[in-house]
Amino acid sequence: MAATGAERAPSGFRSHLEALAQAQKPSLNTAAYSRLVNRPAGRIVAAAAHTVGASPNQVTALSATLSAAGLAVLALVEPRWWTGILVAALLAAGYVLDSSDGQLARLRGGGSRSGEWLDHTIDCFKTASLHLAVLVSWYRFGPVTDGWLLVPLGFEVVAVVTYFGLILMPTLRRQSEVELVETRPVTGHENPLRKWALLPMDYGAQCWMFVLLGFGVVFSWVYALVFVCNAAALAIALRKWWRELRVLDGSVEVSS
Repeated sequence: MAATGAERAPSGFRSHLEALAQAQKPSLNTAAYSRLVNRPAGRIVAAAAHTVGASPNQVTALSATLSAAGLAVLALVEPRWWTGILVAALLAAGYVLDSSDGQLARLRGGGSRSGEWLDHTIDCFKTASLHLAVLVSWYRFGPVTDGWLLVPLGFEVVAVVTYFGLILMPTLRRQSEVELVETRPVTGHENPLRKWALLPMDYGAQCWMFVLLGFGVVFSWVYALVFVCNAAALAIALRKWWRELRVLDGSVEVSS
């Protein structure tokens, strides 16, 4: 007796999930949330999307919709305990789908330039909007004083510059030059605490701090602490990137 479509779907889903498990990006230097929560959840969504025939761009569009909805609630609705949960859930769900579109593209045999452009452009909008939404919320509803409005403004600058650096640096490196900036051989091992130390800089972990949105001053201090961690991480990254590029500049001068 031939299997029905409903009976065939689970085996297809399982095979897609297994294929993705064998084709994951390296997890080295990845924060715990992205490594342990977001990527595995993204695999499940990507496998399900492939099973029902969805395209990577459709998943990207749904990710953008969920993130935009979370930002709208954050900026426009007076903070309450339930709005914080809603904002966190919408932003986190959007982030899961942001991980899914690339994995879905790999299942379908590879992505496209237009799809990659769409994904990065939406990421840029999200990065540039999150802390502006916090600024609008604080300005409209409090409970902070005017001086506190500098915190989301500062976080906005840090987030945008960090995103710019992460996008720009790969274009400034040539594959043949990467070995010149390595300070030690790659062994595949890392400090087990590193993935946890990176949590404040992980967008997915940041999404869940908004569950405290309805608790006024508590959220403000947590948000400010996360801002300080991100500002410190950016300062370290800028120094590292500059030194790396100076080494590459020297190698180019020697070779020429």
